[in-house]
Amino acid sequence: MSWLILLIAGLCEIVWAIGLKYTEGFTRLWPSVGTAVAMTVSVVLLGIAMKSLPVGTAYAVWVGVGAVGTVILGIVLLGEPANAARLISVGLIIAGIVGLKLATPA
Repeated sequence: MSWLILLIAGLCEIVWAIGLKYTEGFTRLWPSVGTAVAMTVSVVLLGIAMKSLPVGTAYAVWVGVGAVGTVILGIVLLGEPANAARLISVGLIIAGIVGLKLATPA
């Protein structure tokens, strides 16, 4: 269950990271509110997952899920470049997440 909670926390991290773009420097009310809510939910869920997962693993996976999702949505929603170096780098992050999952008991 901790891994599922951690995955959801990472998905919330993606929401707030992308949401930051739409807040326009926190000058738009509703995108700012949504971003703040996603930030809060993400960190709370991370804390819950850390009750039974090692802190280093949980934090690295949380950041990794957020980074991968944010890069992918940046490409899809914001027209950011999808060159080979970026995609290979995202693949390496995914490999690291999988490696941490396989190497962590729980």
